[in-house]
Amino acid sequence: MTNANPLVIAGASYAGVQLAATARELGFAERIILIGDEAHLPYQRPPLSKGVLTGKTTLDQLPLRGAGFYEENGIELMLGRRANALDLHARRVALDDGSTLDYGWFALAVGARCRPVTLPGVDLEGVFNLRTLDDALNVAQAADRCQRACIIGGGFIGLEVASALRARGIAVTVIEAQRRLLMRAFPLRMSDYIEGAHRSRGTEVLTGRGVRALHGLQGRVAAVELDDGARVDCDLVVFGIGVLPNVELARDAGLTVDNGIVVDMLGRSSAPQVLAVGDVANMARPPAPGEPARARLESIQAANDGAKAAASLLIGHEQPCTAVPWFWSDQFNLKFQMAGLPQPGDHAVLRGDMAGDRFSCFYLRDGVLVAAHSVNKPSDHIQSRKLIGAGVRLSADQLADESFDLRKVAITALDPAAA
Repeated sequence: MTNANPLVIAGASYAGVQLAATARELGFAERIILIGDEAHLPYQRPPLSKGVLTGKTTLDQLPLRGAGFYEENGIELMLGRRANALDLHARRVALDDGSTLDYGWFALAVGARCRPVTLPGVDLEGVFNLRTLDDALNVAQAADRCQRACIIGGGFIGLEVASALRARGIAVTVIEAQRRLLMRAFPLRMSDYIEGAHRSRGTEVLTGRGVRALHGLQGRVAAVELDDGARVDCDLVVFGIGVLPNVELARDAGLTVDNGIVVDMLGRSSAPQVLAVGDVANMARPPAPGEPARARLESIQAANDGAKAAASLLIGHEQPCTAVPWFWSDQFNLKFQMAGLPQPGDHAVLRGDMAGDRFSCFYLRDGVLVAAHSVNKPSDHIQSRKLIGAGVRLSADQLADESFDLRKVAITALDPAAA
């Protein structure tokens, strides 16, 4: 290991840890320094809105890697520290304690933060965002003495929190300003399904409703006031209204920023030797008809795939990120698995039984499978990712027929000799 061109990574996120681990695995021999602004070892985030709230996930299950991994691989952890300024000319980063680090490569894996909330009453006791482990622990503790919760925001985080709190027997109301749940991620059919799934499990769902203020009693939240003056009583409020990418460090240094740090398919920013990976990166995507040329994807898979591509650049064997985007969400007994990026106008094809909570919805664009949403159908999801990546043409009748063997088609598409 040498010190001539160290890799300094700001952000001990999934992307930051994956970049460090893959770089070392691929043979990067320089010093690696991983800076994290939390005191905890880098940890898994999906359980924060699920298992941590229900008690099914314990703290010792959360670390991404054990402490020994970093030591064994020569990855220096600087926890409880934050990168404050980036000097591109000197190739130096300044930390919040006044110290500086010189770099050969610098990577921004600083993720995103919860959108700020400025409503009256937001400072009342019992009102939370949920982004970090400490946030989740605070919500879980508050839930121990909670009878009724309001979740403001009907996206994935809000709905996962709602399902976790319902599992604890807490009365839950979800308030969504858009006219339907998950409007940014799901087409109408899937939004309607997930709203029905929550309602049938006892969650009250209010869509197309804004929030005017939070009201308290003796310093603790007691009600949410809606935009029409109606009030929803509660003793716990969790906001899930989305996130903003942490672009300030990059912007102040002069990097190109547009809904995240603009990077190519190897994670390269507009500055030499500076990378961005994970939720903060607005990454170029392989050309595809009807799809955006770049996207900022908030998912573990995108973070890991982008980090692996960036690591390949470090060792001179470039492998651009071309992976099919995929995501998942656990709510109640429902496992949502999503592959690809459906667009308005795609032809939706249902396979399976929505009423039985076991189905897939496929999306065709000019006869090519481009995306799939599966509920409790893991095999469909796995094959869909392969088929989407291969650009396979399928008919609506084939996809709707549950006897049609997707696995066989996927095998043939990936290896024609196997046909």
